Amino acid sequence: MTAASEILRIEGLHKTFGNLDVLQGIDLRVTAGETVVVLGSSGSGKSTLLRCVNFMETPTRGKVYLHGNLVGTEQDGRMHYRESELCRLRTRIGMVFQHFNLFPHMTVLQNVKEGQVTVLKRDKSEAEAKAMAQLERVGLAEKASEYPARLSGGQKQRVAIARALAMDPDVMLFDEVTSALDPELVGEVLKTIRQLAEEGMTMLVVTHELGFAYHVANRVLFLNEGRVHEQGEPHVILKSPATRRMREFLDGHSLFKLPD
Repeated sequence: MTAASEILRIEGLHKTFGNLDVLQGIDLRVTAGETVVVLGSSGSGKSTLLRCVNFMETPTRGKVYLHGNLVGTEQDGRMHYRESELCRLRTRIGMVFQHFNLFPHMTVLQNVKEGQVTVLKRDKSEAEAKAMAQLERVGLAEKASEYPARLSGGQKQRVAIARALAMDPDVMLFDEVTSALDPELVGEVLKTIRQLAEEGMTMLVVTHELGFAYHVANRVLFLNEGRVHEQGEPHVILKSPATRRMREFLDGHSLFKLPD
């Protein structure tokens, strides 16, 4: 892995809530165009990891680099962060959540346009053109004038993806984006994320969809009790896990069948 292709690097990341050590020394590098899928049982630290990457949660210890540049400054052995720096960082790291968080009083187009105007200070006509292009990208251009209440859950999630993409992020984070959807709507959202992978978007994806991980990920990361327990290429780690804990996790997904 060359430094030139590295988008994101995490070193010794810890996150503690009170007496609970949720992350216990995560090391991770993500290269340009790579899709890394993060697996793990509930409580393993998957969502906390993503929230520390875009600093929705401040790491207790450890360092985060974007394009080789350290986020924050180190003083007396501790990291310090300026809010202005973190605001700029969040414009470069797109995040899509389990719940859509769309503004109900705004149309689909307005939802995708709003952040560009208020955060990036784009001209309204430029922001609208960008919003329409991203809605076209996720297959929802015809819904531009609709309000979120008139959309299905899968459509709302695709609007949320378009909204994040419209900010021109360097890397996209997806946090269990299909877990709140009815089963028949999961496929349309996963298809959109798969399309982004094929287009070369750099992505860190937390999901329970093992079939998606197998077919789309470049690398699978398995978290257990706040640590990277196992990682590797999906056809290796999902077919021939090296650890008992990983085997137990896969056994718990009895409906998951890998191709021969």
